[in-house]
Amino acid sequence: MFDYVICNCKKVSYFDVHQALANCKHFDDVEKTFEEVQKITHCSTGCGGCHGKILDAISEIMSK
Repeated sequence: MFDYVICNCKKVSYFDVHQALANCKHFDDVEKTFEEVQKITHCSTGCGGCHGKILDAISEIMSK
C-alpha cells in the first residue's frame, strides 16, 4: 500500500483512511462510510478540497 497525504488541512493520509475503515462496521454506502471516516480522522473539515479524494480512497479500499 502506497501512503500519501490526502487531506492537507488535517494531515490525513491514505493509511489513516485505511485504519479508520478498519474500525467501521458497515460498508453499505460510501457517503455514510465517508461520514464515519470523517468522524475518526477529521478529514475534509478544513477547506473541503479533499472530499473527492477521500471518497476515491474509500472506494478503492472497500473494493479490495
